[in-house]
Amino acid sequence: MTEAQSKDLLLVDDDESIRWVLNELLQDMGHKVTQANSAESALSVLEFHTFDLLITDVRMSGESGMELLSRCQSALPDMPVIIMTAHSDLESAVQAYQKGAFEYLPKPFDLDEVVATVNRALAPKPSVKSQQQADIKHNKFSIIGESPAMQDLYRAIGRLSNSQVTVLLHGESGTGKELVANALHQHSPREQAPFIALNMAAIPKDLIESELFGHEKGSFTGASGRYQGRFEQADNGTLFLDEIGDMPLETQTRLLRVLSEGAFYRIGSNQPTHVDVRIIAATHQDLHKKVESGEFREDLYHRLNVIPLHLPPLRQRSSDIPLLAEHFLNTISLELREPQKRLSREALAIMESYPWPGNVRQLENVCRWLSVMANSQLIMPQDLPPDIAPEIEQYAPPTQWQKQLSSKLVSDYQKGDHQAFIKVQAELEQLIIQTALEITLGKKAEASKILGWGRNTLTRKLKI
Repeated sequence: MTEAQSKDLLLVDDDESIRWVLNELLQDMGHKVTQANSAESALSVLEFHTFDLLITDVRMSGESGMELLSRCQSALPDMPVIIMTAHSDLESAVQAYQKGAFEYLPKPFDLDEVVATVNRALAPKPSVKSQQQADIKHNKFSIIGESPAMQDLYRAIGRLSNSQVTVLLHGESGTGKELVANALHQHSPREQAPFIALNMAAIPKDLIESELFGHEKGSFTGASGRYQGRFEQADNGTLFLDEIGDMPLETQTRLLRVLSEGAFYRIGSNQPTHVDVRIIAATHQDLHKKVESGEFREDLYHRLNVIPLHLPPLRQRSSDIPLLAEHFLNTISLELREPQKRLSREALAIMESYPWPGNVRQLENVCRWLSVMANSQLIMPQDLPPDIAPEIEQYAPPTQWQKQLSSKLVSDYQKGDHQAFIKVQAELEQLIIQTALEITLGKKAEASKILGWGRNTLTRKLKI
């Protein structure tokens, strides 16, 4: 890298190991790197030096990276800022982009991605910078997940937060397409206007046009009054057309005209109705194949497929299942006004290995079932529905001696014997060892096998 290409970078993170890794990487790229371990230190450096790029963590002692980003946007609006965080979610991603971040990198990050992002941030750009600022309204329709696939989705929503472009969502049933559509609306300039949803698969074909475009009184049998269709209801806002692949061809033609002209005719009217509506469409089908088969208009497909977003199935982000289950169990407990039930590690492991053909919607329904049907506050494998864990044997309830032992431990501890658990553990271990020796007639090698220990381990424990 030539001297002219070398840039001055400011790296801010309170984790010394992260700073070391990034410092080595950025210097290998040929850049000059100045390090700071806090937002306050970075601000002090920025008083006397200018930088071509700021890379900062979010959560640090003192001021946060978001606060540093805000200060830099006010004082140094032309300096790009890359935000890093190990605690990433939709809100923080959108907040970063709304505050003016160039990019948002969730930890742990891929170093190749860091290189590509830094190169993009330092690439020549127009001198005139336009950044629209907006407050973020709390989105009650939570999108839950921290997996890499969800991080990609959060960043996409963040990048689209100041846009009004048409978006096409693709994902299996139950992956949360309407939640994402709502999030795109809530984090857009149209957030104060209506968000209207219509599922093409849920409306009879002969009523779809009436639902979309409305009708005049007497325009057909049963039209007892004027009806404003979903386009009028969504004026200045967002219209979410779910399962767009099920829209009849004749309706596709009318929809294309609305997208082209911004106007339509109610059924039974000869006067155009003008609307300003952003379209977000969704499908679980392969629209490209439907275009090839003649079931979907190619011009409409290209009109809708401006920004395609893919929603991953739950089986591809199983690491998010604990977060999702906790969220659903908590929400349902509030609805039922009952204490929240929790998943045991064993039950959670089974749920993480299940393929979830119904995706997040199925998981929510299972959590609702468990909230009502599980026998205790701690959900065990035998509490899971048969289709989730069909081969789980029903566990026997605690025997009398287990109950007595548990009661004795609680009683002794409450009486001040804080060594009670340690004593009982040692006594039980010795009892188990003696039983193993009795079964094997004192043969230590065989007893060790029964216990799952090496012979040396057994000999050592016998000497204790």
